[in-house]
Amino acid sequence: MTKARDLANIISGGFTVADLPTLTASEIPNLDASKITTGSIADARIPASAVSQHATSFDDNKIVNDISTLAIRQASDQNKSAYNTNSQSVDVFQDATGIDTTTNVQRNANEYVSSIAETTSAITINASNYSTYFGTQAQSSTSQGFMITQMSSTGTRSSLSAFNPSNSHTTMSTGSYTDTMNEMFQVGSKYSVNQNYILQNTATGNNRYHWRLKLKSDYLGFQPTSNYFIWRNGSGGASDFDIIGIDSSNDVTILDNTISGQPSNNAGYTSSSIGGSTFYPEIGYAISYSSNNGYGFDNVTIGGNIKQLSTNATGNFTGTTITAPSSVSEMGAIITYQDQAGTNALNTDIVLQLSADGGSNYSTATLTALPDFSTGIKMAKVNDLSVTAGTQLKYKISFANQSGSKEARIRGVSLQY
Repeated sequence: MTKARDLANIISGGFTVADLPTLTASEIPNLDASKITTGSIADARIPASAVSQHATSFDDNKIVNDISTLAIRQASDQNKSAYNTNSQSVDVFQDATGIDTTTNVQRNANEYVSSIAETTSAITINASNYSTYFGTQAQSSTSQGFMITQMSSTGTRSSLSAFNPSNSHTTMSTGSYTDTMNEMFQVGSKYSVNQNYILQNTATGNNRYHWRLKLKSDYLGFQPTSNYFIWRNGSGGASDFDIIGIDSSNDVTILDNTISGQPSNNAGYTSSSIGGSTFYPEIGYAISYSSNNGYGFDNVTIGGNIKQLSTNATGNFTGTTITAPSSVSEMGAIITYQDQAGTNALNTDIVLQLSADGGSNYSTATLTALPDFSTGIKMAKVNDLSVTAGTQLKYKISFANQSGSKEARIRGVSLQY
């Protein structure tokens, strides 16, 4: 076929795409992007780096942390119980509804969780153990456990601040208070100036005296429920016996006044229906006395409940399980805490763990300190902690190295998810 005929065929339309040769990539010339003026490019043809290199990165953790902090503050101000939303939970320990399990820790009524817990136990205080609870005897104050106070009016019983201890109205049989508490609790065969003589009344007229027993600092309070003592009195003149509770403001509450009238010398008296549920740092015996004689108590035996602090070096607690609206693989949290004693190290003395599978697997957070939440209340955070994916969200806080000189109190927790 001649070239003329080939040309004729092309002109007549006999030439098709199939007649074109296949070109390799090296044979295709570079085209300027400005030449592309119509159509669209498939998403798969645009790499992520082609887009991200022109975008400013954004970290929302600061916003999330601020929202959590505001949520804790609002819950604290309104005394709210634990609650949760689709993206966070908040608990400031207004009650225990947001706490699941505890080990050697306790939620305190003052709205915190600590491994320094209050415990209450039933005891009987008598001659064999009184120094355990009241300490040693002091000569002039209750700082070591004992004091006698006197007032001139039998009608004034509302506050010990009105009482006026006076040496002119109180003299001791041995000239010393050192053995006074011992004589109250020990047993004597009968009234004896040398053995059971507590107080010599040298004043005239009607006077009122109070034997005050103050708990040692190891104890928070005592709630008396029963009492027994033997009255030692040389010649009578005593009446109007009261068992009293004395609070930290020196205010007096009469717990039992069933013993009235002139008591019999060397007789035992029992009170088994002492009322009230208050725990007092001091308890006492009050009597009115009108004659110039020596008198006092012995064989004192006091039953009741005592409250004290129990120190656990380690302990932990978990929050109640929260169901997330969808599977979670990263979590964050804000905690507020107080160094009640000493300085607690984050991630050592206070350890936070987070879980998204109901506590089957916990991831340990690295807490970072934030500015203080308020005066004396510190704050720490963790963001974007990887956890085993799931929808059942929990936290666990553990304490370590706790003692009388180091106490951490957790005040609030806000989970982020």
